[in-house]
Amino acid sequence: MKRNQLIFFMFLIAAMVFLAACNDDSTETSGSDSGEDEEITLEFWTMQLQPTFTDYINGMIDDFEADNPNITINWLDVPAGDLEQKILADVSAGNAPDLVNLNPSFGGSLAELDATVNMDEALSDEEIDRYVEGAWEASQLDGETFGIPWYLDTAVTLNNADIYEEAGLDPSQPPETYEEAKEYAEIISEETDKYGYFPSLDLSLPLQHMELMGVPLTNEDGTAAFNTPDGVEVFEYFTELYENNLIPAESLTGDQREGTNFYQSGQVAFGVNFFIAEIEENAPDIYDSTVPSVAITGDSGKKTMSVQNLVVPEQSEHQEAAVDFGLFITSAENQLEFAQLTPILPSSTEALEDPYFTDPPEDADPLELVRITSAEQLPDAELLVPPMDNLNELQTVMYDGFSKAMLGELSPEEALAETEEKWNEIVAE
Repeated sequence: MKRNQLIFFMFLIAAMVFLAACNDDSTETSGSDSGEDEEITLEFWTMQLQPTFTDYINGMIDDFEADNPNITINWLDVPAGDLEQKILADVSAGNAPDLVNLNPSFGGSLAELDATVNMDEALSDEEIDRYVEGAWEASQLDGETFGIPWYLDTAVTLNNADIYEEAGLDPSQPPETYEEAKEYAEIISEETDKYGYFPSLDLSLPLQHMELMGVPLTNEDGTAAFNTPDGVEVFEYFTELYENNLIPAESLTGDQREGTNFYQSGQVAFGVNFFIAEIEENAPDIYDSTVPSVAITGDSGKKTMSVQNLVVPEQSEHQEAAVDFGLFITSAENQLEFAQLTPILPSSTEALEDPYFTDPPEDADPLELVRITSAEQLPDAELLVPPMDNLNELQTVMYDGFSKAMLGELSPEEALAETEEKWNEIVAE
């Protein structure tokens, strides 16, 4: 951890200890609700849901308040880029919300500071069993669950049937493995003037590629476990794709949105993590020729799951009410309604049994097929990159290793060895 981060977190811990000491003098038990007649106000924060889902969230709040007339919900929606710093600042100042929407990585950072309620204790076994197992496990640190799963996603491959046919390939038989993706990319490159594959290397995706291709990232102590012959093969795979011009340079230099841009402009035949709703709006002809299929994976056979959860900070004076509101938000009924508004998956196993996720319409369009394919993968999906300290720095180190190998600055073996060294330096800080 860097020095400025360390100082900030030491200040955060000191502030929390001070607040806890002050609370010891209170005659009211911290974190409990005194009764149904007590007037309670819950501060509820979400991540970038306004204005698209304002009516949905407000309607859900109205329903909860009607069932709990002594509880008022104050909802604050925070831009995704600001939420991490805001929650840290408010926790350090003793002004944490009662319920907050976080991803597992940042929720884990709060859990590391003992700043979150343990959901294994707050929920009954019956309540825990309502959720997809992989989603529940995604919000765990050191075997303790710090969040209630809310909405999910799994990666799906999008395939342009027109480009497949131009290259003499069958769009009903798309690639399912990294090796097949390379073979298809070679054929499409030879037969058309287009790229076959767009494997983005943005953010945590290099880490995910490692895991998908059967290379564990860490040992139990967090040190690097990836400097192995299998790890070298991963670096060699992407280096060969890049050097042979089988993937766009933007796979390395651009963000995930670049993949969508290439796909919807008809320059790429297939890839994962493209935004289907954006393609539908911006490129209806490409959308109509799109065939969704299971996500590309490697020797691990793993599928990646994205998770958003709900966390109750330990500072909340109304933990029981906050947990109840979290359970209400993630009920099967409310999650099904939310999923029908946007391409997400519910964490509720009951909601996933609805025909909306299991039975495609007779004339299903690509968006509907993405939903069905994504839901089918959930039982085998997991959070490939679990909560870990200094994740942003570790992501950067892995990206730099991929980059140096792909650009020919270092051999794959040298790049991987350097990545291991820098990774372990960060872990040791």
